[in-house]
Amino acid sequence: VQLQASGGGLVQAGESLRLSCVASERAFSSNTMAWYRQPPREQRELVAAISIDGTIDYEDSVKGRFTISRDNTQKTVYLQMNMLKPEDTGRYYCAAGDPVRYAGHLYIDVNYWGKGTQVTVSS
Repeated sequence: VQLQASGGGLVQAGESLRLSCVASERAFSSNTMAWYRQPPREQRELVAAISIDGTIDYEDSVKGRFTISRDNTQKTVYLQMNMLKPEDTGRYYCAAGDPVRYAGHLYIDVNYWGKGTQVTVSS
């Protein structure tokens, strides 16, 4: 397993969750780590990305509420999610790949996907 995500669960609106993703040596050697989510019946979307040099970018709807971080010694990337909303519900996937910088934003060309962890936020 290249990427193993955990930390999902069922919470109420306004509560917090912290997702963790432990990567293999091979996956973590990729420059950029990211979290995606896939809401029910919708496409997968990039939520947050962090490059090896610490560049960070967020999807607009999570700015100010979510924080992505990485521990290079533990080969782990985290997503701290505060003030959760029902629209944050979805399956969250960890990803590793190469950075793509465009129009002032950081994206990722994914090489590895984790299996995901479910986040459900009730109103």
